[in-house]
Amino acid sequence: MNERILVVDDEPKIVKLARDYLESSGFRVATAVDGQTALAIARRDNPALIVLDLNLPGMDGLDVCRALRRESDVPIIMLTARVEETDRLIGLELGADDYIAKPFSPRELAARVRAVLRRVKGGVHQPGLIHTGDLEIDMQGIRVNQNGQPVHLTRIEFNLLAFFAQHPGQAFSRERLLEQLHGHSHDGFDRSIDAHVKNLRRKIEPDPSNPTYILTVYGIGYRFNDEVDL
Repeated sequence: MNERILVVDDEPKIVKLARDYLESSGFRVATAVDGQTALAIARRDNPALIVLDLNLPGMDGLDVCRALRRESDVPIIMLTARVEETDRLIGLELGADDYIAKPFSPRELAARVRAVLRRVKGGVHQPGLIHTGDLEIDMQGIRVNQNGQPVHLTRIEFNLLAFFAQHPGQAFSRERLLEQLHGHSHDGFDRSIDAHVKNLRRKIEPDPSNPTYILTVYGIGYRFNDEVDL
């Protein structure tokens, strides 16, 4: 295994707990207690994944996530003691891949880290290209072009788009989409899929407020338009 994980939290007990358990699980672990240091370490060491607390002094976790997403698609798992749904949604909309609410079990943290890394390594294996409207989805290269120009997606956004495109016209519940992306439930918090869909619409839709590709199916969830005509 031996991937490097960056744990960012200003609480020494949480940092020690996460570091000790992740190291015992076979990971190499770097730590930071503030946002600026976290960014410097991420840029220098290129970690395989970042565990990022939202409530940091100075530059908070949301600002760190925003800065990272401008330059990297490194997987991010948010740690949050904030109970407001909006905080979690904002983090997911900024491009975080998953979240864990405090207090958390170190065993759960390690399991989430392994699950996210499996998704990143595995990606989507189906061969070939999918052409729909002005989108070209390269399933092997894990790339998306729109009108010949690259569309920069996080891995979770790519996996969601690829899943939609492979099942055009089929409606999926939020629960089913979360299961497809994460392989586990989110303690009843199914609004996170809305954040990922919002991100995708912002990146691929000509008019995100009037989507062409990813359509809302009221009372169910979402479906990918099987009659795209751009």
